[in-house]
Amino acid sequence: MSFTSTSAEHGPCCHGDAPRPAAAHAAGSSEYTCPMHPQVRRAGPGTCPICGMGLEPVAPQAGGEDDSELRAMTRRLWVAAMLSIPVVALGMAERWPWVQAAVATPVVLWCGWPFFVRGWRSLRQQLNMFTLIALGVAAAYLFSLGALALGGAVYFEPAAVIVTLVLLGQVLELGARRQTGAAIRALLRLQPARAVRIGPDGVEQELALDAVRAGDRLRVRPGEKIPVDGSVEDGASSVDESMLTGEPMPVAKAAGDRVTGATVNGTGTLVMRAEQVGEATVLARIVRSVAEAQRSRAPVQKLADTVSGYFVPAVVAAAAITFAIWAGVGPEPRWAHALVTAVAVLIIACPCALGLATPMAVMVASGKGAQAGVLFRDAEAIERLSRVDTVVLDKTGTLTEGRPAVVALGAAQGWDEARLLQLAAAVEAGSEHPLGRAIRVAARERGLAIEAAAGFLAVPGAGVEAEVGGREVRVGPAPSGDDSIEDWRRRGATVIAVEVDQSWAGWIAIADRPRPSAPAAVRNLQRAGVRVVMLTGDHRATAEAVAHELGIHEVIAEVRPEAKRAVIERLQRQGRRVAMAGDGINDAPALAQADVGIAMGTGTDVAIESAAVTLAGGDLAGLVRAWRLSRKTMGNIRQNLFFAFVYNAAGVPLAAGALYPAFGLLLNPMIAAAAMSLSSVSVIGNALRLRGTRL
Repeated sequence: MSFTSTSAEHGPCCHGDAPRPAAAHAAGSSEYTCPMHPQVRRAGPGTCPICGMGLEPVAPQAGGEDDSELRAMTRRLWVAAMLSIPVVALGMAERWPWVQAAVATPVVLWCGWPFFVRGWRSLRQQLNMFTLIALGVAAAYLFSLGALALGGAVYFEPAAVIVTLVLLGQVLELGARRQTGAAIRALLRLQPARAVRIGPDGVEQELALDAVRAGDRLRVRPGEKIPVDGSVEDGASSVDESMLTGEPMPVAKAAGDRVTGATVNGTGTLVMRAEQVGEATVLARIVRSVAEAQRSRAPVQKLADTVSGYFVPAVVAAAAITFAIWAGVGPEPRWAHALVTAVAVLIIACPCALGLATPMAVMVASGKGAQAGVLFRDAEAIERLSRVDTVVLDKTGTLTEGRPAVVALGAAQGWDEARLLQLAAAVEAGSEHPLGRAIRVAARERGLAIEAAAGFLAVPGAGVEAEVGGREVRVGPAPSGDDSIEDWRRRGATVIAVEVDQSWAGWIAIADRPRPSAPAAVRNLQRAGVRVVMLTGDHRATAEAVAHELGIHEVIAEVRPEAKRAVIERLQRQGRRVAMAGDGINDAPALAQADVGIAMGTGTDVAIESAAVTLAGGDLAGLVRAWRLSRKTMGNIRQNLFFAFVYNAAGVPLAAGALYPAFGLLLNPMIAAAAMSLSSVSVIGNALRLRGTRL
């Protein structure tokens, strides 16, 4: 994603700046927003009407980022620095004031022109940091011109140096802001540029990725990236899915398995069928999700917003009061002291650090999470997850791999196992549930034809039913009592019943292995003091067998979907902050009720839409990474806000001359400008530390 922008000062008001490059004009056709105020949306580049910062593209781009603002600010910085050196030297020597004026004028009027443009706009729209900078520089410069005409002391060097230091801060800030998008740009670069399509006649053709269409057959050679999302039709290989899951271990793929675009094929050759292309791929959805999360607002930001709303008018009033006091009762030369202190107050009290404290951390954390296989819907999800003390986990597809297999069949008298399985597979043809897929796979492996079903109906928690060959078939949880059924449940299998025309036809036992990452994830959460609960609609014996294997001590089983939500509500009434992780349609109400809903990326779209956090690879290790990242992010935000508040709380009194009565010290406006610029850069630098966080 491009984290630079082109502001209004790069237009006609640049007074000599080169026109924007073609790339910048192309970028102007996309939507732009402000990193501090994401509600601001514009059709092209410019400046934020609230804070005056340069707008950034909303839509992430893999390359060709528009760095025209950074280049323009850098050019102005070099000119300002070179001209400010002689101004400072002459000012310290108190010589040649007319030369000081001549050299300082291009620094103030050309190098500092963007600040005056933004400051003037702020007077018409909303006061912001550029209001203070423009007032401070203008006061020092105009006072010095008046003093020059009257033969008094001049202060051109503070005006020139303030412009130079603010430009330095802008250059450092723009460079640092670009780094917050490094993760999402890295994701975009994962996409291969080309693919090999196999034509109907078997002829292979290499073509650009955007020419691939759903339904195309593609060949993926060893070492190549999977071009788009789809399924394997022929061949076997191992695929590195670390871009999706954050885990380095390759995953075996064979005919029938799904593959994801931008993952890396191993040593085998695969022939795949393209299913999702372009904006429909997992990678495209990840990029959109991260971009939206980066532009969202965390609740903790409300305090900073409230303070900032009153801050600039209060600072202007404080500078006016400071000037009046020093001009009335200060030591001689009173007017000079009054000017110095008032300018120092205006310059040091920049609210930029306060406004950047939360957005920068959220941007970095969202990108870091995406690289680790964790997608946050918005900044609020990060904040809420950091406070979670109870994690409720669904069983099938969450704690288990979600790739169950049929392990046993029990046909009632008058039925054979093949026909039992065939009817169940016909009903489950319309189901997304992992158990339904297991039944269909078992039927295909036995060479059974899956008949057409009509009137498919899913009853959450009670199974599915449909009409097959003129008979009413229902597939759902098996009742207790049968010794064979109970034996399989004690082994951790899920047993479902098949009824035909409301009569018992038999049962099917389906086993699903626990995810390899699940035991470690459970242990890590428990060691951190998080309460872990299994919540499932499965039979208690099955649930307890799986829970025992994973080290989960609290199991709530045989719970219908509507009751799952009630369980979450009960925990919340106990004062618990609850995260719920699930993957099925029946989990959606509980995910929506939880303080933080966590969906497995391998689950249903309904579950993912109901969740605030998605684990892209469907791996529970990602849940631990998400929880750790959220806590570290909120810690980073609190550090940023503390620094920004303390900086402004201490800076304004110092600039106003609080130390003068006791120590005879005044804060030089040039030092105030340096402190103001470094405060913003330090906040961004602290946020960037999250990129190196170990999860």
